[in-house]
Amino acid sequence: MSGPRLGFFTRLLEEATAAERYRFALEQIEQAERSGFASAWVAQHHFGEDEGGLPSPFVLLAAAAERTSRIGLATAVLTLPIDDPLRAAEDAAVLDLLSGNRVQLGVASGGTPSSFAAFGLDPEQRREIFADHLSVFADALAGRGVRGTGSRIYPDAGDLGERIWQATFSVEGGRRAGARGDGLLLSRTQPRPAETPGAPLHDLQLPIIAAYRDALPAGAPVRVLASRTGLVVDPENRTRALELAEDGLRRLAATMHGTDVDRVGIDELVRITDTHVGTVDEVVASLSRDETLAAATDVSFQVHSIAATHELTLRSLQLLAEQVAPRLGLSTGPEAAQSLHTAHRTTAVLAAASAPASHPITQREETSA
Repeated sequence: MSGPRLGFFTRLLEEATAAERYRFALEQIEQAERSGFASAWVAQHHFGEDEGGLPSPFVLLAAAAERTSRIGLATAVLTLPIDDPLRAAEDAAVLDLLSGNRVQLGVASGGTPSSFAAFGLDPEQRREIFADHLSVFADALAGRGVRGTGSRIYPDAGDLGERIWQATFSVEGGRRAGARGDGLLLSRTQPRPAETPGAPLHDLQLPIIAAYRDALPAGAPVRVLASRTGLVVDPENRTRALELAEDGLRRLAATMHGTDVDRVGIDELVRITDTHVGTVDEVVASLSRDETLAAATDVSFQVHSIAATHELTLRSLQLLAEQVAPRLGLSTGPEAAQSLHTAHRTTAVLAAASAPASHPITQREETSA
């Protein structure tokens, strides 16, 4: 693998009905596989259509599994404090079998406090609930008895519990993910410290990666995904892309970064929100300045907060894979998808898997692959 694996991410936010959003997402995942993306990640959000359009990621990914054969199918993220962790583990295990063991499980404590009350939960307790639910989730996936009982999930989840990734904004969060041997999910943008409001995104994220790597158990593989906002267009659509970007980036700059955006132009909005939008040359140039990518194993691209049409999103996927990725050294194609498929395995397990077929460990690995 020459560089980070190329991934696609969606929050399902097109200006369309729910049914159309789901159709668009499935068509985009199909296009991502055709173009050589290694992974497709879907977000989970409850209540309302403005922040995210999908409360049930496993249902959508099951439909995607039927339409694809190679691309990794992933959650980014499952809001684990809200979901019943046992039911989530069962659904994930079924999806993994249906998809041919292509599932990756991104989880987090949840960034929308207003969603918790309807589930009878206190958002102030979401980190404590997350820790408890993550323990149950991991036990269930590992085939251990759930909550001190002898109950074990069916179907058996195989090594799916080793394919968990944790999302975080913080160094401490990176350390916690590393200590468990999980993958690390980094956001497309995040608030800057008051003392360094103009800091590049990698100034915040490289210390998280360093803490994560330092905390990994001996022999545990490094798995770091950097999410980025990116819309790549043909030159004739550049003006339209910037027009579609302005309102969403203005809202993002105001809400996440606390920026007074009344007099801020589109170029500054793009910079403030860590957005990569424009022609192939422009997106290659802006991504080349992002030092996080060199420390990542995966990078996923979403069009949001740009109000891109379905057609522009499909074209952006093509341009990202066919023109941007080669110039940045990003990994695409069947080899990248296969690399993600085994990314959770330790060096010792991978070495055993390449041994002669008579080796018993090899036989187990081939059965679960």
